[in-house]
Amino acid sequence: MSDKDHALPRRSFLAGAGTLGFALAVQPIAASTIMTDSQSLQTGVPAIDTGSGTMAGYYARPAQTGGPLPLVIVIQEIFGVHEHIKDLCRRLAKHGYLAVAPELYFRHGNPAQAPDTDTLLRDIVAKVPDGEVQSDLDATWRWAGTHGADLQRAAVTGFCWGGRQSWLYAARNPALKAAAAWYGKLEGPVTDNMPRHPLDIVADLKVPVLGLYGAQDQSIPVASVEKMRAALKLAGKDSDIVIYPDAGHGFNADYRPGYNPKDAQDGWQKMLDWFARHGAR
Repeated sequence: MSDKDHALPRRSFLAGAGTLGFALAVQPIAASTIMTDSQSLQTGVPAIDTGSGTMAGYYARPAQTGGPLPLVIVIQEIFGVHEHIKDLCRRLAKHGYLAVAPELYFRHGNPAQAPDTDTLLRDIVAKVPDGEVQSDLDATWRWAGTHGADLQRAAVTGFCWGGRQSWLYAARNPALKAAAAWYGKLEGPVTDNMPRHPLDIVADLKVPVLGLYGAQDQSIPVASVEKMRAALKLAGKDSDIVIYPDAGHGFNADYRPGYNPKDAQDGWQKMLDWFARHGAR
């Protein structure tokens, strides 16, 4: 059964879209938005002990299971754990995973209330240190291990802001089996909050990473992606980069105008195959 088989009718979904958990900064919601049902799933809000506060988020898992489930940690876009990220968790749960998306901005503000992207970036995103995010991902890992996940079959994926964090977490957690980074930035200025970027930690990668990028991305030049491809090859890493010629940034974000359904579906299947090939299934 494909992900499309679980999508709710467009008309009924869009009629209630304003009441769902989409960030203000991404309004209006595009007609292409997918809403995956929760039939046969258990969904909820985790209470993740970070050691410096309780972190919420969203999780989805099959309702009936005979044992521990393979895990995917889903790392949010800049807009936080809004309805699209929750939907991605439900899609993964339909494939048999425990999927959990932690609210990684929880100490700094609510991205759902930011009126526009510039405000969100300035008042929340810029204040979130990489070290804090990576520690919170460790906490999410621990939470999953005590809530039905098989940590021997675990992966991480992230989108945009979360794509970059996925590369970093693949260099941090050797117990992961695989990672998939969707259009995450690979290089940039070094700051106190961002002391290293994915291109800086290629030699430290501990698990295979699948990078999914668009050639029409105005924020991540193809030259940067090719630089990462060359660095991975030079370091002898079992990772791969896919560049979609017609895709722009956020091509998997079905709620936005830049959504590219053909490439999004292909990338999603490639991600699932990548996880299975490397033991995260």
